[in-house]
Amino acid sequence: MPSPHRFARVVALLAGALVLSGCFAAAPGGGAENRLGVALSFQPVANLSPYSDDALLLTKLGTTETLTVLDADGMPRPGLAESWEQTDPRTLRLNLRPGVTFHDGTPLTAENAAASINHVTTATTPPRAIKGVQLTARAAGERTLEITTAEPDPILPQRLTAPQLAILAPSAYADPAAPNPVRAGTGPYALDSVQGTSGATLSANPGYWGGPPKTAGIDARFIADGASRANALRAGEVDVVDTVPVSQLPTVSGNEVLDVPLPRLVGAHLNTRSAVFADPATRAAARQAIDPVAIAQGVYAGQADPARGLFGPASPWAGEAPRPATAPGAARGTIRIATYDERPELPEIASVVAENLRAAGFQVSDVVAQEYSTIESDLLSGSYDVVIGARNYSVDTGDPISYLSSDWTCDGAYNLSRLCDPAIDAAVDAARSAPIEERERAAVRIAEQVIGTDAVVPIAHERTRIGVAPGVRGVAQDGFDHRLITAETALGA
Repeated sequence: MPSPHRFARVVALLAGALVLSGCFAAAPGGGAENRLGVALSFQPVANLSPYSDDALLLTKLGTTETLTVLDADGMPRPGLAESWEQTDPRTLRLNLRPGVTFHDGTPLTAENAAASINHVTTATTPPRAIKGVQLTARAAGERTLEITTAEPDPILPQRLTAPQLAILAPSAYADPAAPNPVRAGTGPYALDSVQGTSGATLSANPGYWGGPPKTAGIDARFIADGASRANALRAGEVDVVDTVPVSQLPTVSGNEVLDVPLPRLVGAHLNTRSAVFADPATRAAARQAIDPVAIAQGVYAGQADPARGLFGPASPWAGEAPRPATAPGAARGTIRIATYDERPELPEIASVVAENLRAAGFQVSDVVAQEYSTIESDLLSGSYDVVIGARNYSVDTGDPISYLSSDWTCDGAYNLSRLCDPAIDAAVDAARSAPIEERERAAVRIAEQVIGTDAVVPIAHERTRIGVAPGVRGVAQDGFDHRLITAETALGA
């Protein structure tokens, strides 16, 4: 028997009584009994290709899985691999779970897993988690997989948790350059179809190795606008919203809001290669002008922590970074500021930062806020002087050195500040070979070096707020933001 919440959703859909901001239509199957409606805040940028950041959408919807997963402390735990051992400094031997099948019926074997890993390593743009790491995989038995690296790698089990390293069926690689995840995963839900950037339809995988899922399927929507996501939850159009904006919290009363601390930094990235911020003293002037405490208390209404450095309260091993030594110079020059609007706080922060900088004497000619998929290339290429961004610093692997490498080195794939400091590169290179217990201490020292350049003004450390309709249970509260829907996620009776 449908729950009252489910009945309300059906009535609303049939009557057409609700018109949401953005005018999106109901997802196929939306409103069907025992199907879960999910709204995610980021739209696919590559048709849900696992070689892109879309891989995170796949793991959050419970369709793809990795060999290992991160626990709450960032340590690797069994995923598709039930155990592993380091047989020599360069070789990791993993034992795969028995009885696992892909959504197309193909059994998971070491040969299939090795092929999937090897496809990833030869991608045109390898995932951040394995950037600079040469690895190969081979079957050493029906369920025994060996992964060998060119150099000893102390965090290989953590690297294997990256969503982009999900294990897919051989059928996914008809086009090796663009793997197709439709019915190719191993998770509790099979991806049946993708509706461009608007939504996706998934069905339950009754043969899931972790036990049958609690719902018949998922109707997913990708809704960039935060108010529209909150409206969808309030109206019963969806059951789970992965990010409820702070400004929308009063509008979703009656629904549960799960507050999850995140290792995520919101910062103002100053383009160190722009005409204005190439000068360290000018960057120091911008740093002095921006007030993180006021932004955390104002824009976030106290629902975020003022930044104390690159690493925040979600990482108890990180202390407060010392204040940079560079003395502020004169504020001068005309600047452009950009951000993305999937996180509605970011455009607000961009406006506040613009006013802070104008008050300090900078000329702000433009404040741009667009969907991330349309502005990403411009952000990374240095088209703007200031970028307001939110970044999970345990990105992909739970390893802070990987984040420092991708975001703060000369060749970093996500270097929004376009920082290139040989001393930082050398420190990161030295830390790559450090054992796990030493990496966090090294990360704190390197973070102090980054902060000392004034390439970024840390503003806030975020928490995520997951909106959950009455009666829905089993939603994952994952501080690393890899998982959301699991086999245990269920609708109320």
